[in-house]
Amino acid sequence: MIWFQLLYVYLKIGILGFGGGYAMLSLIQADVVDRYGWISLQEFTDIVAISQMTPGPIGINSATYIGYTAILNAGYPPAVAILGSCLTTFAVCLPSFLLVLLISYYFAKFRHNKYVEAAFLGLRPVTVGLIAAAALLLMNHENFIDYKSYLIFAAAFFLTWKFKVHPILMILIAGAAGIVLYW
Repeated sequence: MIWFQLLYVYLKIGILGFGGGYAMLSLIQADVVDRYGWISLQEFTDIVAISQMTPGPIGINSATYIGYTAILNAGYPPAVAILGSCLTTFAVCLPSFLLVLLISYYFAKFRHNKYVEAAFLGLRPVTVGLIAAAALLLMNHENFIDYKSYLIFAAAFFLTWKFKVHPILMILIAGAAGIVLYW
């Protein structure tokens, strides 16, 4: 049963996830954590953090991790849980792939249509709102932020802005700072 539910949830997220991965996070949490309880809030937070650090879009990365973790938490062995990660990754990508295929076919014809332009203008603020909702969802009691976190944030912002430090190097520096400050 969990297999069909995962397929349904991630097809739905793939269809409704306008604005990319960060916009999808609130949809993912609503179903995966709150509705079905496949993973805990702490696991969700950890998966989001890992998905941000690994290469690729956060929506696809989190789908892969959540598919694996949900199947593993359902009592299946790790080898079968890999199929769960494949299922959720496929399901979250399929609607976007089909939609882009369809849009690219018709976009050239209707690019200057006033209704098409108006629809795209209407989607912009919704995207910003969904990303803001994802940020607010991650600000919970599981993710208490203390002054050390603010110091790491400020240093990362300054080093990236002023000295153009590469993001991968910044992740390593922030990780080392976390070990030093929180050990």
